[in-house]
Amino acid sequence: MKRRTFLKTGAAAASGIFTLAAPSLALAATSLKFDSYVSDSAGPSWIDRWYLDELEKRTEGEVTIRRYWSGSLNKVGEHLGAVRDGTSEMTLISPGYYQSELPVTRGLEWYFRMNRADALQKVCRDVYDQFDPLRAEWEDRHRSKVLYWTNWNYAPLILRDPITSLEDIKGKRIRAYGVSADVVEALGGTAVAMAAPEVYQALERGILDGVYGFDFVTAIAYKLHEIAPQFYDIGDGPHAPAATIMNKRVYDGLPDDVRKISDEIVDDIYGGQFSAIYEDVLATYVKTAEAEGVTLSTVSDAQKAMAKDLVQPAQVNSWLEDTAKPAGIDGAEMQSLIDAAIKKYDAEATLKRPYEISQAS
Repeated sequence: MKRRTFLKTGAAAASGIFTLAAPSLALAATSLKFDSYVSDSAGPSWIDRWYLDELEKRTEGEVTIRRYWSGSLNKVGEHLGAVRDGTSEMTLISPGYYQSELPVTRGLEWYFRMNRADALQKVCRDVYDQFDPLRAEWEDRHRSKVLYWTNWNYAPLILRDPITSLEDIKGKRIRAYGVSADVVEALGGTAVAMAAPEVYQALERGILDGVYGFDFVTAIAYKLHEIAPQFYDIGDGPHAPAATIMNKRVYDGLPDDVRKISDEIVDDIYGGQFSAIYEDVLATYVKTAEAEGVTLSTVSDAQKAMAKDLVQPAQVNSWLEDTAKPAGIDGAEMQSLIDAAIKKYDAEATLKRPYEISQAS
């Protein structure tokens, strides 16, 4: 994009939709704030950093992005409101932190229904496009545009001490939040809600016996394996859908050329960049983990089947009865769309789990 062209379209936008905007939105066509509650080395941050870098590069520097990592601008749990209200323009949202504010989106959260994280990303995209209440929840209720769906790849069961079967976690105190707590409780463990920055010390002090719902990349980046080196693949599938969003007024007010470039970058993410980034990152982190004493294991197929039977369909049915029905959401329709998307994408997806990467190396 030529500087003169960009400035011309940017000025047109500034004289239009941004005229009545709050001061923090007035510069959104050229200067954006990206605000994340996790560090720049956490799982989805690798995807986010690529998007942000590409947006700056492909607009030839006319879009600049200030990046605030690790809750340095807003605290955990404040990011959805910050983008909705224009305090920041862009952020990563993990729905588990916003259970009451994102009831429809929580219909995308479950375990033991599919296998691959790269498929889950496309499942979320399709349902967002096809299910009006999901899109309205973001765009109308929270005044936010989902730029792209992402997720936290895979979340092994992380324990201080080795186990011989999943029955051994009965009575253990395991950090989990949102739907990951359902899995821990179904398997007989005690789920303990705890913010990510507190987990390492809790493991070190023996307050926790393990961690679940903490993706592999972030677990290694946060050094949890120094205290809890036993990582188990329990066959639960990909972990935790998330969304990278932009204030909708900002998005709609961007010059046409910028929106087009952003959409092209998003198409690249869905078209294979998500998998390419995570393949490299997961391979690197598996190598690091094993060099630093992590034991990557799996449970038997019989154990995986047992765990699946304990979690599903109870987890989905709980959302249908306790969340969707009281909120007037056609949960059955949404879950039907999800099933169709899983059938379409999961079999052809390729992103390996950490244990699989370890076995192949």
